[in-house]
Amino acid sequence: MELKGKKVLVVGLGKSGLAAALFLRRKGAQVTVSDVRSAAALAHDLPALLDQGIMVEAGGHGLLTFRRQDLIVVSPGVPLDTPELVQVRNFGLPVIGELELAARFLAGKTLAITGSNGKTTTTSLCGEILAAAHFRVHVGGNIGVPVIALVDDSREDGWSVLEVSSFQLETTYQFRPDIAVILNITPDHLDRHGSMENYIAAKERIFANQGPEDALVLNADDDAASRAAARTKSRLFWFSRTRIIRQGAFIYDGAIYFRATEQSAPEFILKVESIPLKGQHNIENVLAAVCAARLADVASDAIRRAVEAFRAVEHRLEFVATVNGVDYYNDSKATNVDAAMKAIAAFPSGIHLILGGKDKNSDYRLMRPLIQERVTAIYTIGAASEKIITHLEGSAPIVNSGTLDVAVTKAADAAQPGEIILLAPACSSFDQFQNYEQRGQVFKDLVFARRGIPEWQSA
Repeated sequence: MELKGKKVLVVGLGKSGLAAALFLRRKGAQVTVSDVRSAAALAHDLPALLDQGIMVEAGGHGLLTFRRQDLIVVSPGVPLDTPELVQVRNFGLPVIGELELAARFLAGKTLAITGSNGKTTTTSLCGEILAAAHFRVHVGGNIGVPVIALVDDSREDGWSVLEVSSFQLETTYQFRPDIAVILNITPDHLDRHGSMENYIAAKERIFANQGPEDALVLNADDDAASRAAARTKSRLFWFSRTRIIRQGAFIYDGAIYFRATEQSAPEFILKVESIPLKGQHNIENVLAAVCAARLADVASDAIRRAVEAFRAVEHRLEFVATVNGVDYYNDSKATNVDAAMKAIAAFPSGIHLILGGKDKNSDYRLMRPLIQERVTAIYTIGAASEKIITHLEGSAPIVNSGTLDVAVTKAADAAQPGEIILLAPACSSFDQFQNYEQRGQVFKDLVFARRGIPEWQSA
């Protein structure tokens, strides 16, 4: 892909937008960045852009700015139905995402992981497994490091392990991972995609360009993910927590096995009891990682060592502390209903559950049976509070707390020794926080403050 001298517009100045703009400039492109936020809001990143001769349009998008380009690179957080993007696409201007841009320059092989839940844990685990086997590996994508930032260090003999979201996938056209994994597909981001069908279609772009030499790993226990099998040309592998798999990873007699072909004997990987992560959903994540790692030719003993040494990723069912006999868990990454339900299911009872944030057109009524069985009380926060109360009224006592600090205080006052305070919001964080990481860190700071630990030591 030749970029020298090309006029390229980057839409949205988040992490990936900034990294893409600087990469494009290094490749000799004439780069402009456009963002709806004010120049004051962008002040932290402006010097780096201006120093490189990158033009910045702040405070809104100008249609002429969009039309005067050879290529437009859109950041994941920018909806494709933004009016300026709709118009330039109608004019025939190419619009791609940062993932697609990076994929055209990445050297080596790619393992890409998507799903409604479990992406970050599985991506991190896959990266650690490959590293334990002494593979040259870089981890990035939706996990925090933009894919474009991996390009310069990528090598033909290495692996890029990528967490990819539906937002990233919907702007891909040539992206072709050697190994693709779909962990699960449950309702999420319907406020952005408009329908479940659109959301599924975006997820399935992960294998759209794969061929018979590539591999697709699917969850045999997830109906929506399983249906993708009918639409792929890839070599198909499965993982299951509930049944024996002919080709892929499965559980038998308390242990995880992998079978490379229908004709081959099952290969022992590790005992389920040696997995250090809580929750049945994390067993599924390990199964997926085992399958992907074996397809990447990682030896079973290296997989076993890496899994047994792995610890929960920050903000994903992360144990924070025990205060006055009450355990606090941070699952701020539980940004949809299915993720919150998996977090609740990790504990048998006595849960004081903090729910709420920015609604994603979710149906919280799906949580009622699990809440009735395991949750002692609910503490709602944020913009979705009223909807959550309407959907869950009667399933457990509900305390409309408004903010996270109030919710933690009220839950701490009510919880008894042996019970659990769980932040699993089932919502995005963007009504009160910059992102789920900040929400999780604030929660941890509040917990540490209850232990008398200064906030500056808790980061």
